[in-house]
Amino acid sequence: MSTLTLPRLTANHLPLDTGEEAFGFLRSSEDLLGDPAALRARLQEDGYLLIRNFLPRDIVRTARLSILRRLADAGHLDPSQPLEAGISNKDDAPKFMPSLANPNRDVERVVFGPELLGFYTKLFGGPIRHFDYIWARSLGRGVGTPAHCDLVYMGRGTHRLLTCWVPYGEVSLEQSPLMLLEGSHTKSERIKKYLESDVDTYCENRPKDVQKVKVEGGWSHPGWLSKNCVSLREKFGGRWLTTHFQPGDFLTFPMHMIHASLDNATDVVRISTDTRYQLASEPIDERWIGDNPALHGKAGKRGRIC
Repeated sequence: MSTLTLPRLTANHLPLDTGEEAFGFLRSSEDLLGDPAALRARLQEDGYLLIRNFLPRDIVRTARLSILRRLADAGHLDPSQPLEAGISNKDDAPKFMPSLANPNRDVERVVFGPELLGFYTKLFGGPIRHFDYIWARSLGRGVGTPAHCDLVYMGRGTHRLLTCWVPYGEVSLEQSPLMLLEGSHTKSERIKKYLESDVDTYCENRPKDVQKVKVEGGWSHPGWLSKNCVSLREKFGGRWLTTHFQPGDFLTFPMHMIHASLDNATDVVRISTDTRYQLASEPIDERWIGDNPALHGKAGKRGRIC
């Protein structure tokens, strides 16, 4: 698809510049699957790997249906429409629901199955482990995710950690696909202070911080780098890169890659998961492992003197 034929796209309600110098498409890398060294070189060069048609579509479809059933049971889907269509209930749009995937054996089969575990074992070049917690998103019509890096949410272990974003169903450009800021993985020094932050850390010598984070279980900050993807791109350069995703595709990238998602301009629920993988020999962020992980709850808060 040429950028000249794109529909109107927005991010946080702001019209996105889709000119060729500001917007483009992700490069796929499935042709390198037989060469882990080439995959690592591509990951270092591009800052991401888009692998198409990798996951068996039948297991992705099964997982999608299991998530849709949970959304329907919670009243978030239009009951007059077929379940598999995934049409949101306009009176009760889908929300972030950890219970969509924690636990969910059908989703676990996708993200913790032999396909992805084998891929990451070869990519890392050694035994791996994954976070036990699965981030599940079900986004109806409305704004997407603001620009951010994942490190501020999960940086207490190794920083050599990769996110895996999996769509459960077709995701067109108008259905809130993920997008990456081209080349931003090479510009970490420009956002060094941001990358050193931790949303679950608070200042022990600041009573308001203690109340907000330690007592109430909130965040020291929401973790966003910016809610304005237009000005952010103008500041950092590069293009926003995305694609029309299909079932079986996945996208992986490191902790310091700036990414966001487009708004969903349809009534179709965009379903996706985020999971994380790393070398088993390296330290892991304990907030995200175990049968009952701390997550961003009170047990995961950490104080410091500011």
